[in-house]
Amino acid sequence: MQLDISEKSLPVYEALASEVRINILNLLAERPMNIRELAEALSLSSAIMTMHVKKLEKAELISTQMLPGRGGVQKVCSLAASKIEITMPQSRQDTRQFHQTEVSVGHFTDFEIEPTCGLATVERIIGEFDEPRYFLDPERVNAKVLWFSKGFMEYKAPNFLLASEKPEELEISMELSSEAPFTNANWPSDITFFLNDVCLGSWTSPGDFGDNRGKYTPAWWPDVVNQYGLLKRLRVTGKGTFMDGIQISNVTLDQVSIEQKQWKFRIAVLDDAKHIGGATLFGTGFGNYNQDILFRLYYTAAEHPDKTVSAEHIGQS
Repeated sequence: MQLDISEKSLPVYEALASEVRINILNLLAERPMNIRELAEALSLSSAIMTMHVKKLEKAELISTQMLPGRGGVQKVCSLAASKIEITMPQSRQDTRQFHQTEVSVGHFTDFEIEPTCGLATVERIIGEFDEPRYFLDPERVNAKVLWFSKGFMEYKAPNFLLASEKPEELEISMELSSEAPFTNANWPSDITFFLNDVCLGSWTSPGDFGDNRGKYTPAWWPDVVNQYGLLKRLRVTGKGTFMDGIQISNVTLDQVSIEQKQWKFRIAVLDDAKHIGGATLFGTGFGNYNQDILFRLYYTAAEHPDKTVSAEHIGQS
């Protein structure tokens, strides 16, 4: 669940602002429970428990189902969220300038992959599962999710930096997970990144997630396959390369030819990786973050020599 500091997130904050409701969430982490069981566990009446459950349900922290029980129909509650990420307002003191380009997941310019693999638009699967030839289908440019077990996907992005601008930091963000048969939250995969043929380093994806449906995943998408990934931010700076603030290599901007007119970005699962667990890349219309591959190049204006001409010089000319 992704939240921000706005009124639309208030139901979640209100639902969590209660010791009783925190205890309910901890109970449901053990197993689904009905209203009566929750009330007995916390020594409350069923009426009071129903009120708390409604608040948690409104916040989409839990889900409920009406199921047959011994005494008739019972309302069974279960957790609906596994984690919450809060995006704070951007600091107004951060006045850095940047050029931004978003490259669609399906706009790859080269690939070499092995099954399991596949790709889909927000409306349908492209071709068949586990057939790499469909990555050459003309409809591939409309793909918003793709996955492969080994190999690479490569993208090209334009560089809009001007001659009067000095690059300071390149940030590349994307939603990623591993690629397991069906899903498996414990399925590590070493995913390696290249920029302009320079290896930036690797990040180990913990798994392929299917415990909850992706926030933006289409309704037709099967429940038994990948639902969402993790939003990862890869930053190349003058001091090295970082993934979510953790340094993964000493590669700097100067080493990746950052000023050339277009960049070549590769996402790979290598043959010699310790964990060959595949990769899934989510774009807009899938997963939890509703974005494609986002390139953001921060820059500062280059200093110019002082062109001021003194009055004395004018008088002498």
